[in-house]
Amino acid sequence: MIPLKWMPVFGMFVATTAQAGSAVDTLLEEFRGQEATAFDAQQGARFWTRTFSHDGQPASRQCASCHTADPRRAGKHARTGKPIGALAPSVDGKRLDDIAKIRKWLKRNCKWTLGRECTAQEKGDVLTYLSKL
Repeated sequence: MIPLKWMPVFGMFVATTAQAGSAVDTLLEEFRGQEATAFDAQQGARFWTRTFSHDGQPASRQCASCHTADPRRAGKHARTGKPIGALAPSVDGKRLDDIAKIRKWLKRNCKWTLGRECTAQEKGDVLTYLSKL
């Protein structure tokens, strides 16, 4: 049983976790409407560490380049060295709780990593992977 003095803290944790799930669930539903099939966390994990090349550059970029192979750990931007907090909601419940931020960073990071925007399937697989960590 949770002591009464801890109830506000526990309630904030539950609310944060529910918010993150809600934003991801909303986006996954949106991506399903864009001809994506069932989302797969294992596909998301493979995508996370897959190396991409574009613009005539040798294959050198992957999601893990900045976010590490384990998104539960902090990373740093490959070019600037700027610290990046852990991406997994299990570590930071606020990481996937804002739909606008998720859209913004998926668009920006897909273009930087892949040289194009990610497909609805790729985004759904990655979000499924991250939310299950």
